[in-house]
Amino acid sequence: MSKIEQLRISGQLPSPKGVALAIMEISRREDATIDEVARVVQGDPALSSRLLRLANASASGVRPLVSVRETVMRLGMTTVRELAMGFSLVDQYLQGQCAAFDYPAFWSHSLFMAVASQELGRMVRIASPDELFACGLLAQIGRLALATLYPTDYAAVLAEQSDGAVLLELERKRLGADHTEFTAAILADCGIPKALAEPVYYHEFPQTSGFSEGSRPDQLTHLFFQARRMADLGRSPETERYGNIVELMLLGGKVGLDVTAMGEIFDRVVLQWQTWADLLKVPAARLPSFGAMANAPVPRPEQESKAEHSRKRVLLVEDDPTTLMMTEGLLSHLLGCRVHTAENGEDGLALALEVMPQIVITDWHMPVMDGVEFCRAMRATEWGQSMYVIMLTGEENEGKIIEAFEAGVDDYVSKPVNVRALSARMRAALHYVKLLEAWENDRTQLKQFTAELAISNRRLEHAAMTDLLTELPNRRAGMESLGRFWSASQRTGQPMAALMIDVDFFKSINDRYGHAVGDRVLQEVAKAIQSAARKDDSVSRIGGEEFLLVCHDADPRAALLAAERLRRMVKAMQINIAGMEIQTSVSIGVANREDDMNHEDDLLRAADKALYAAKKAGRDRVCLSANGKTLCAACANDQRQA
Repeated sequence: MSKIEQLRISGQLPSPKGVALAIMEISRREDATIDEVARVVQGDPALSSRLLRLANASASGVRPLVSVRETVMRLGMTTVRELAMGFSLVDQYLQGQCAAFDYPAFWSHSLFMAVASQELGRMVRIASPDELFACGLLAQIGRLALATLYPTDYAAVLAEQSDGAVLLELERKRLGADHTEFTAAILADCGIPKALAEPVYYHEFPQTSGFSEGSRPDQLTHLFFQARRMADLGRSPETERYGNIVELMLLGGKVGLDVTAMGEIFDRVVLQWQTWADLLKVPAARLPSFGAMANAPVPRPEQESKAEHSRKRVLLVEDDPTTLMMTEGLLSHLLGCRVHTAENGEDGLALALEVMPQIVITDWHMPVMDGVEFCRAMRATEWGQSMYVIMLTGEENEGKIIEAFEAGVDDYVSKPVNVRALSARMRAALHYVKLLEAWENDRTQLKQFTAELAISNRRLEHAAMTDLLTELPNRRAGMESLGRFWSASQRTGQPMAALMIDVDFFKSINDRYGHAVGDRVLQEVAKAIQSAARKDDSVSRIGGEEFLLVCHDADPRAALLAAERLRRMVKAMQINIAGMEIQTSVSIGVANREDDMNHEDDLLRAADKALYAAKKAGRDRVCLSANGKTLCAACANDQRQA
């Protein structure tokens, strides 16, 4: 038996109390009613007000609810149970014994994720937004469980994690289980369905889920992942917001949201989060708008930690041993930079190419190659143009200083080197490097964002032009193809034909076997039409059981032969669904482009007229519209009446 199962049996896992527990007990009964749940909810004014607020927030344009019973009916018993569980846990665990675990911050982040999940759910419409709210609220509940059950050990895990170690690995190593496993167990106890619980389990690392790309579980996993990243931004300190904003832009691009739309959604979530935080007594910061945060200036270097400075590579070129030792010590020990040294410009140039420093500090007067020559040589290269160069010089002559700046120097420090003066110049240099890094990152992220958005737009465009059931082009795509074929036929003079295809007696199939079987029949017929069509022909589903096949370079005889071949193919199909053998047939109307037709709509109307004649003549047959007349082929094998 696993550790989690033992804790569950012993009742030690975080669980609801009071009214929430009563609601869970009622909902487990098969004969439970909405009225019973409503009566219990009414016994808790706080829960009643929270549910009323959630239901009214979700029901835009609908009469506001004032009755608890109506609220429970609108939300549904399952959602009420999940929300009651979540709210109960918030009330119970606003404080705890784990000193390193920030309980209020945890609930603030969870609440932000809940609201973000709900708002994203309204946009993508793959699950009830209210259920997504409950899932978002409990998505990290396993961390609270570990902090509650093992306060001392979990404090040690969190302390070790601050050094950069992965939290899940530390949890498994020290506690024998990680917080995602505890989250899954608690969600199961809450009665949250597996279809939602599984995406929650994988949401931290969506790439490990194994869900088919674009499937409902995959979409839900990425929805929770994006909601969590929104919460990360909402709870992050000002110095960390930039990176979170860039990632959110990329995530938004994957679902077709540009920067403006992403910002609008985020700002709505913030307002709702602040209202909910006040209601649940958890902290919520007053945030600037998404646009203001995205356009905020990069923090200056003096606001950064020594760890930030340590990433800066500095090349020091100096031939005087005393100045070299003193300056290197200042840069490495006081400013935390990684320093590389050379004794003359020639060696400095070779070393610069090797280590690619961000800042170069060079003496003016040196043997072999002096500082000005070194700077000119470096600026002549592509890689040396963006480096920040500080010159160390004893020259005070204005003409000499101008010469140095013309050679490409950015700043200078007079010798003997003053520690405060060099520190001030380095602050300016570090700020320049930070801005340069931000610009380069922006350029990279913008390229990635543009690529992601282009991919997303192509997917959305494909979805807008595709019939979801049969995966054929839909009516819109079919009409566009018809227009292209019509234009090509007019230009080249080659014949073209339109075949309108209707599945016979399809309503009776739905009535007898159900819509699920009817959908399968349509899918099989669609495959048959696709296989019968030539490579360059256009096939689309233009209505419920109607399809359009447009053929290029097809005269009336060729079009009739193609239609008859297709009719026989469908007639011979044996569609096996759940052990049932279902046979069907199609009626087909054929028309060719004629000289007196002015528009592709005229061709479509002629094919539709021929289809009507085929159905009227008894179905399961082909009819041709030509020169204003309709001719139907005989069908000796089937004498059914229309």
